[in-house]
Amino acid sequence: MCGILAITGLSPGFDAASYRRTALMMARRLRHRGPDWSGVYADSHAILLHERLTIVDVTTGAQPQYSPDGNVVLAVNGEIYNHLDIREEMRGKATFKSNSDCEVIIHMYQQSGGKTDFVNDLRGMFAFVLYDRASCRIVAARDPVGIVPLYIGWAADGSVWFASELKALCDSCTRFMQFPPGHLYDSSLPMPDRMQLWYQPAWRSPSFVPDPIEDLDTALHNALVDAVKSHLMADVPFGVLLSGGLDSSLIASIANRLVSSDGEGRIRSFSIGLEGSPDLAAARSVAEFLGTRHHEFTFTVQEGLDALTPMFLLARRIKATGVKMVLSGEGSDEVFGGYLYFHKAPNAEDFQAELIDKIADLHKYDCLRANKAMSAFGVEVRVPFLDTRFLDMAMSIDARAKMARDEVTGAKRMEKYVLRRAFSKGRYLPDDILWRQKEQFSDGVGYGWIDSLKEFAENHVSDAMMETAEYRFLDKTPTTKEAYLYRQIFESHFPQQAARDTVPWAATIACSTPRAFLWDKAFQAMADPSGRCVVGVHDDAYRHGGSI
Repeated sequence: MCGILAITGLSPGFDAASYRRTALMMARRLRHRGPDWSGVYADSHAILLHERLTIVDVTTGAQPQYSPDGNVVLAVNGEIYNHLDIREEMRGKATFKSNSDCEVIIHMYQQSGGKTDFVNDLRGMFAFVLYDRASCRIVAARDPVGIVPLYIGWAADGSVWFASELKALCDSCTRFMQFPPGHLYDSSLPMPDRMQLWYQPAWRSPSFVPDPIEDLDTALHNALVDAVKSHLMADVPFGVLLSGGLDSSLIASIANRLVSSDGEGRIRSFSIGLEGSPDLAAARSVAEFLGTRHHEFTFTVQEGLDALTPMFLLARRIKATGVKMVLSGEGSDEVFGGYLYFHKAPNAEDFQAELIDKIADLHKYDCLRANKAMSAFGVEVRVPFLDTRFLDMAMSIDARAKMARDEVTGAKRMEKYVLRRAFSKGRYLPDDILWRQKEQFSDGVGYGWIDSLKEFAENHVSDAMMETAEYRFLDKTPTTKEAYLYRQIFESHFPQQAARDTVPWAATIACSTPRAFLWDKAFQAMADPSGRCVVGVHDDAYRHGGSI
């Protein structure tokens, strides 16, 4: 991951030196994302800055990048996995100055004559700002799911800002928000039309009817293997995050096979948890089965409280090993309905609609957490389950095949059954891991972790504070002491109303959207939002093993 900052739409006669100093100061707030190199471009209309983490083309891929004629300037955070295919298509049509995967964006823009539909041909995770000097045009875009963070802000002087993290905007902009995933900003368009949706897959439509997929197991297997293979593009040491659950274990197994077949030796795997936690034991079992170079780390409850997310602690340990990129299993639960509350889905239509909404919200939750926790120490995290080719294939599977209950017979089966079955041959994982049920709300790092968070909040947020919560927090008022604590911490760093608006807030049960409250009346009275409260699913699964 890298860090980008762009200030655009500068007014005539602005103080260039002052703006440049401000931009450089704000860019320093992003330097943890890209500690290897800093670059800046500035003229009378725009300033682009880049903090680089070198993963691909270590020697010549510095940014901002420039077109051969110098008319186009580009700052990118992310990876373009199909850049070699694009380069081949442009053979003889474009002159490349580096081996950087991101340089293809410049040439695609110029070859298209300034059209922006080229983004549909990008396979990767990305956020970029492109500046066309000849027309003073700004084009900014974010990947379909929002794997890579990007914010947009508006300052009082009329300038428009873009940044990888909120902290680079909050002191200079009066209004800011998350740049929506799958969207593109084009300054050449009239003001109301500048933000355009470019990623519009067929499966998002309520009227979408999936076509039957011949030999679904093989198709799903091959699609995920292809996604993992594309994500192994790197010129630096890399590894895998391994929790011992199905998703990370599958990614680790596939990556390990691909790396071993290339003669590069064993892949590194990383896990973290409280002493004696289920995830550590399961990850250890997977690592032994696969023969990875496994790194296991533990943390105390107090260390976890100080960090808030164990992934932050893990990132620091990973960085110390010299690894700069890791693969992770985020996204599988949203694509296949892996959360335990999906067992209560009444029909395929509701199941599919919930998947679509969960994927649309990933940039607010799992993707954001993984990216920012890892980027805090200059580690890039990649998520093969959210590869657009894999996503389009997996979301075209009939929802009835994904459901944990057969709509016709009523027979129950384990969540993500279709994914487990696709990898049940070929000895990818031990059976006890392949059919291991999902742990809920970080229970896997240690059953005392969530309980300790609640106890900590109970001791630091009084009943009196809760009684006046609606007056202190006028909107998105926290309803539990744990939520109050998190809100308090966030607003101590970002007190602005605009920052508050970037934080999602909705009723949830076991990571659901509000829709799921209609699936089971018991959900509506639950104070515990974790998967533990999905009665008849979580406990039963442990008693009956791989089948519910």
